[in-house]
Amino acid sequence: MQWSEEAIVLGVRRHGESSVIVEVMTRSRGRHLGMVRGGRSRTMQPVLQPGNSVDVTWRARLDEHLGEFRIEPLELRAGRLMETATAVYGVQAMAALLRFLPERDPHPHLYEALSVILDHLHEPADAGELFVRFELAVLNDLGFGLDLFECVATGSRENLCYVSPKSGRAVSREAGAPWADKMLALPAFLGDERRHAADAAALADGFRLTAFFLNRHVCEPRGLELASARDGFIQAALKALGTPRHDQPREAHA
Repeated sequence: MQWSEEAIVLGVRRHGESSVIVEVMTRSRGRHLGMVRGGRSRTMQPVLQPGNSVDVTWRARLDEHLGEFRIEPLELRAGRLMETATAVYGVQAMAALLRFLPERDPHPHLYEALSVILDHLHEPADAGELFVRFELAVLNDLGFGLDLFECVATGSRENLCYVSPKSGRAVSREAGAPWADKMLALPAFLGDERRHAADAAALADGFRLTAFFLNRHVCEPRGLELASARDGFIQAALKALGTPRHDQPREAHA
């Protein structure tokens, strides 16, 4: 068995004295692992850093085997990604999100989104907005997508400002007013004002929204917690936008 494809490195762990197990995200084969012999060498270590784009050739006797990777560099972003806290934490947080997906399950749009976000992690507003959208895409691919474009109560597409914690669907200002204290906020950049750039308050609402549904549908049933790198990313992004620490998003409850 053999295939070759472009990939993005998600993580590396030691295997024996000189080899490593490399985890990558590919366009058509999803998240995939393979062994790299000599992966701890001075030549290979800079190549096998999270966030780098590489050309991967996978070989194994049988499809279900771990197999071996032959890896060649394409775009080495890792050095650039070490320059800001949003980038350092963002790479780790997105890798952790992708680990919720089954191994070798193709998600080409998530591969494309990951590639785009990696090139925008230095801009806190852009990185934050893209990260929220990435989390929504992961939820959708796991079967828990949110409907943020039409009011669940009236069918209206105007004045959407809440999300129902029960249904994961948008609610208009008028329909949701009696239960406003129980609703999750729908940030403007995701709702009917989605053409507007995200500010710190909107990003905080976005992070709170996705955390609520990731915890409810993905983490809690598996006995897991969201990666600590996510908290680091949020803190770095909001701090860069001037949000005080005590104003960072808290978990929503309903």
